[in-house]
Amino acid sequence: MKSISIEELQPGMFVVSVLEQTGSVQVKTQGWVKTQTSIDRLASAGILRVEVDPDKMLDLSNNQHGITAPDTPLQDEAPVVKSPWHKSTSMSAEINQAIKLVAEAKALQQKTFADLKAGNPIDVEAFKEVATGFIDSIFRNQDALSCIAMIKEKDAYLLEHSINVATLITIFAKHLRLDREVIEEIATGALLHDIGKIKVDDQVLNKPGKLSDSEFEQMKQHAQYSFDIVSEAGLSEISCQVAGFHHERLDGSGYPKGLSNGEISDFVRMASIVDVFDALTAERVYKKALTPIQAFKILREDSPRHFDERLLNEFIKCIGIYPVGSLVKLKSQKVGMVASSNPEQPLKPIVKVFYSAKTMYHIAVEDIDLAEKRCTDELEAAIKPEEFGLDLIKFFKHSVLP
Repeated sequence: MKSISIEELQPGMFVVSVLEQTGSVQVKTQGWVKTQTSIDRLASAGILRVEVDPDKMLDLSNNQHGITAPDTPLQDEAPVVKSPWHKSTSMSAEINQAIKLVAEAKALQQKTFADLKAGNPIDVEAFKEVATGFIDSIFRNQDALSCIAMIKEKDAYLLEHSINVATLITIFAKHLRLDREVIEEIATGALLHDIGKIKVDDQVLNKPGKLSDSEFEQMKQHAQYSFDIVSEAGLSEISCQVAGFHHERLDGSGYPKGLSNGEISDFVRMASIVDVFDALTAERVYKKALTPIQAFKILREDSPRHFDERLLNEFIKCIGIYPVGSLVKLKSQKVGMVASSNPEQPLKPIVKVFYSAKTMYHIAVEDIDLAEKRCTDELEAAIKPEEFGLDLIKFFKHSVLP
């Protein structure tokens, strides 16, 4: 695949996706552009950069009128590229594949921890393959992995956190229309961003209470350890930055280098937002999980001092105030899990309801599409499972999995 500007696009090229645009054009299929008129339409719609497949270039030199042979699968109109929010498969069709990917990622992390303890190098290619699997799944239907990322197990934070950060930052990078190669580097760095914790004393790492000053200094070293491990493995600069610098802050108060403003890349700024968001919404032995809205409030309060305000706004727009997998209460007092996102109308997702806050009893599982014209229900609030004594993981296994 090759990234080119709209000025470089020529008749006969096969367009795979839009990478950068100023508008919000949404089109349904990949395909060839046949004429300069088609290219001019793309440019007029605000498209600045596209991804093309050089191997599918057509020779139109003897076809000045743009007439195509009957067996040539060209589209009649342009633009012919996928919207970044296009879902090529359903949530139910993708969820099992997403679960398999997460299981593979956890197994790889456990193997890597053992390898590092034994003095063996990390399997770089294996992490790249996992990152590629995540990206493919997210491009098919991001709701599946997003749902898994939001449903957290209390005692699996060390393994889950890196996977959740990799999932969320990939969705974020897709939203920002970054190049596929760049997304792969970001996702790989995210999967390895806490690998340095293997060198932190277990008593410090698993301490249930507040760390002492000396313990916190030891904990902070994990970021440098992560950077060193990923660098020595020969990963890209972007992967190394994401893995090592995600605790840096714009005002220079972060670690391990105390970088500030212009010294911090957009990739690191993205990673710092996602890392803190997932940590805040996770249940730990020493703290309760926050709802996504509460987590966003904290991130906003720390912007732009610590976090990039523009990127934070894009992240919130990207995963929504009520992310897939989060628990919500509707105006009807029905309680359910957000089951499918609606990027066009973020406050009108599909909610899978299963409990009544009015009667305090479980009800028949039902999908409510808040964007459906006849629907009179609305989102009222994000809630936490413990408010009603609900087991969200059990519900997910019994009612979400096909």
